[in-house]
Amino acid sequence: MKQRGVNRVTMAVWDLEKGKRFYEEVLGAEFHPVNDAEAEAFGVRCAIAWNAGIELVSPIAGRDSHIRTFLEKRGEGLAGVIFAVEDVDATRDAAVAANIPVVADLDYSQAQIDEHLQGRFTKYKEYFFGAGMPLGGGVVVGEFVDAPPDPDE
Repeated sequence: MKQRGVNRVTMAVWDLEKGKRFYEEVLGAEFHPVNDAEAEAFGVRCAIAWNAGIELVSPIAGRDSHIRTFLEKRGEGLAGVIFAVEDVDATRDAAVAANIPVVADLDYSQAQIDEHLQGRFTKYKEYFFGAGMPLGGGVVVGEFVDAPPDPDE
């Protein structure tokens, strides 16, 4: 298994719009629409700025979620890191062998990538690790294959 670097960090915020404004003004982040239905299944709203390597996540009012619990215990800030790896399934297997549970996964089809991730990838697959991680949780691993550049741009 080879690690390719950090894909993005996840920042927990109470107010998604306020968080977006801050990172837009300070870092020039350009946030893109995401799969709202999928985020809502986790009890959150989120926004991703690929150019800044930031994913903002905020709890949906009146819904329980991991992010709500995180914010209540720790306040706003770094909630997780998404590492890009060459073989996400082998990385998942190594984590499971080390007794680290996989608590969720995403495996987008090309149609989902085109709709929710602006066609940026030809492969997008992630595993979310649960409790038992050294130094705490909040670790996600993913295999992200960039789409070839558009020759018209």
